[in-house]
Amino acid sequence: MFSRLQQLTAVLVVCWAGSAAAAGESVSNFNSAGDYAFAPAYGEALPPVGYVDFCARHAGECRPLGGSNVKIKLTSERWQVLGEINDFVNRKIRPAHDVDLHGVPERWSIPTDAGDCEDYVLLKKRYLEGVGFPAETLLITVVLEEQGGGHAVLIVRTSAGDFVLDNRRTEIKRWSETGYYFLKRQSQSDPLQWIALTPGNAPDPVSIAGGN
Repeated sequence: MFSRLQQLTAVLVVCWAGSAAAAGESVSNFNSAGDYAFAPAYGEALPPVGYVDFCARHAGECRPLGGSNVKIKLTSERWQVLGEINDFVNRKIRPAHDVDLHGVPERWSIPTDAGDCEDYVLLKKRYLEGVGFPAETLLITVVLEEQGGGHAVLIVRTSAGDFVLDNRRTEIKRWSETGYYFLKRQSQSDPLQWIALTPGNAPDPVSIAGGN
């Protein structure tokens, strides 16, 4: 796995030779996409404040893409890559709160050795783009975890459904199998435009819990 990342992603220095973990299930089991394969959309939503600040500091990471409803074909090779990168980043990055790292309650950044949940997401997104996944299929998503705290995950839009890469677990699950309450995600056409994933006035965390 380390050699694969060395060759295909030169953005950050890779310093952990993590094992190539299976994503927990064969891609053949996902060939039939059911009613809950894709998270429903309910209109516009406000982007997280931390993400807006991140884009102000890193405009190149937040350019409009123009894509709409793009889904990458889920093959066995891509499924393996998803599992490897999810496991690799989860092992490489040490959980830490923004206040401890940056002295502020909320700051999104691409981590090198420590970060909280949205930082894991940003690094996984960068690695996956580096190995050929279209940016339009890699969507930063805000959820409420089981205890009701704000949490960030990465949705990968595939031909077999929306799958979640999460720093809290190695196994990659379809969005509807995570146990999370999905609030909003990036638009596929413009990262600064966000889409509501729940109808009505859903709770919107002021900040996203770090490291959970």
